[in-house]
Amino acid sequence: MSTAPRTLVSPAALARPRGKAVYWTVFTGTLLLFTLAFLFPVYWMATGAMKSPDEVARTPPTLVPDSWRLDGYTDAWELMDLPVHLGNTVIQAAGAWLLQLVLCTAAAYALSRLRPAFGKVILGGILATLMVPAQALVVPKYLTVADLPLIHTSLLNDPLGIWLPAVANAFNLYLLKRFFDRVPRDVLEAAEIDGAGPLRILWSVVLPMSRPVLGVVSIFALVAVWQDFLWPLMVFSDTDKQPISVALVQLSQNIPLTVLIAAMVIASIPMVVMFLVFQRHIIAGISAGSTKG
Repeated sequence: MSTAPRTLVSPAALARPRGKAVYWTVFTGTLLLFTLAFLFPVYWMATGAMKSPDEVARTPPTLVPDSWRLDGYTDAWELMDLPVHLGNTVIQAAGAWLLQLVLCTAAAYALSRLRPAFGKVILGGILATLMVPAQALVVPKYLTVADLPLIHTSLLNDPLGIWLPAVANAFNLYLLKRFFDRVPRDVLEAAEIDGAGPLRILWSVVLPMSRPVLGVVSIFALVAVWQDFLWPLMVFSDTDKQPISVALVQLSQNIPLTVLIAAMVIASIPMVVMFLVFQRHIIAGISAGSTKG
C-alpha cells in the first residue's frame, strides 16, 4: 500500500514543465496577494504620517507621499507627550506580565501535578469564566478595585489596578496546565528519586522544559495589556498616568491627523519589534502543546 502524502497536484503533474510553471505561478501569486493584504495597511499608516494634512484628506488618495516629511513623528513625540505614556504602558505591561507568569504558572502546576482536592471543580470554575463576556465583568472589577475588600483601599490611578485583574487569566492558566500535563512522568519521577521536592521540580525540571509555552503566555500577557483601552480608561483618570492606548484617544481632539497617525505608528513599534524578536519562540510554543512528550 502506498504511503505517499495526498496533495492537490500530483507528483506526475509537477514533474512536467507546464505543471511546474502553473504551480509556481499560482503559489507566487497567492503569496504576494496575502503579503499585500497584511502589509499594505502598515505601509498606509506609516506613510500617512509623512504626508501633509491636505494630502491625507485628498480624494483620491495618493499611494506615495508627494514629499516625505518627518514632522509628524517629531510633533507626535513632543505634542502628545509620548515618552511619558509609553513609560506608563511599559510599567503596566511589565508588572501584569510578571505577576501573571508567576501566579498562573504556580496555579497551573498545582492543578496539573499536585492534584489538590476538588482540583477538577476549581479548574472547571476557572474555565467557566471564559464563557462570560469581558464587558460583563467591567463593573464588578471596577467596584472591587475602587474599594478593595478587607483592606478598603482604592487602586484607582495605581498600576496595581491593572496588574491584579490581569493575573486572573483563565486562558493562559489552562494553556500552561495542558503543557504541564504533557511533561513526561518519567522525568518527574527521576527528580523525585533524587530527592527533589515539588518546588525544586518546578524550578529545575518543569520550567526549563516549558520555555516555549512560557514565551507564548508572555506574548499574550503583554499584548493584552498593551492594546487594552476600556479598563485603563476606567482605572486612570489622571492623564499623566494613562497608557498609550488611552492617551491617543484623550489627546487627539486638537491634534492634526498626520500627528495622530504618527503617534499610532510609534505606539505599535514595540509590539512589532517584540514579535520579530520572539517569533521563533511563539511558533515553538504553539506547536509544543500539540504533541505529547
